[in-house]
Amino acid sequence: MAAGRGARAWRFDTGRVCLDLVATEPAGGVPGGGEQLDGPARLARWLTDAGLVPPGTALAALDATWVVRFHELRSAVGRLMAAQLGGPGAEGALERVNALASGAPPGPRAVRGADGALVRALSTAPDCAGLLAVVARDAVDLLTDPAARAALRRCQGEDCHRLYLDTSRGGRRRWCSGEVCGNRERVARHRRRTLAAADGRGPGTETPPGAE
Repeated sequence: MAAGRGARAWRFDTGRVCLDLVATEPAGGVPGGGEQLDGPARLARWLTDAGLVPPGTALAALDATWVVRFHELRSAVGRLMAAQLGGPGAEGALERVNALASGAPPGPRAVRGADGALVRALSTAPDCAGLLAVVARDAVDLLTDPAARAALRRCQGEDCHRLYLDTSRGGRRRWCSGEVCGNRERVARHRRRTLAAADGRGPGTETPPGAE
């Protein structure tokens, strides 16, 4: 699933909602992209697209304060995950995430939709603390699950810094998305080899991009 405005688009292919949140930061893997959660309207759209609230949920209380608090959680989660991959320590980040995880997430309930089918709704109007708790708890679950920690990766694509869980057989996945960063790398490799062949520095045959 993707949503975007021009070059600034988000994807949900990291394997965890806490990593999906980290992917919205300016260095989240969109070449030339800036801040993706740059206001209440964008945060409301992300919360819906990420599945934290059902479509059509009223978020009347969502304001700039929510945006700041989600940015803070995003930073804390990103620092903790980077530390797991050998990056600098994340002093204070774990305490921040634990504190937010202690909140009460909004409870789900099943209601009849317009066509009579059961659809998901929330038992109460969601508040900021409850939605932050959903993401923070997901981060806690990831960090305390040895298998999930071992599957944590950073995309090897050029200009991409996305974190994701590698659930591929053998744990050999290199990119956050084979269709995006993987294909981008194949195209770049094809271009380099084609130029090398034209200059007489390599073979003149090449596998077309996307054929791998």
